[in-house]
Amino acid sequence: MNNLENTQNKNIGLLIQRISIGLLILLHGIANLTSDYSFIKSLLKGFGVPEFIAYSVFVGEIIAPILLILGWRTKMASLLLFFNMLTAIIMAHSADIFTLNQFGGWGIELQGLYLFGALQLVLLGAGDYAVSTTSKWD
Repeated sequence: MNNLENTQNKNIGLLIQRISIGLLILLHGIANLTSDYSFIKSLLKGFGVPEFIAYSVFVGEIIAPILLILGWRTKMASLLLFFNMLTAIIMAHSADIFTLNQFGGWGIELQGLYLFGALQLVLLGAGDYAVSTTSKWD
């Protein structure tokens, strides 16, 4: 395989990763919109954090995924998603970090996939198949 094919495959892989992570998180964010963030508000209240902070999840679950799908400021959007998932793991799933689920998988495998997928995009960027490729945040 020549260098051009490797580059093309890498860019297609990054496109698939951006779209899959972005779409799946976006669907989760849309579902949260219908719940008025009540679950997140209750979690924050338990940690002594003001409830209005729950609306910042909108950025991590609606805005950042849209930016990922488009490929605009991918590194910045992925960083937002990474911190959003890290916060969710700490606040809502910390009891499951060192557990296995009923099928033998990691107790937070879905959250882990989002977390590490976002981290990979922070490090690699959008690739060539993106709306923007010229900024340090792409």
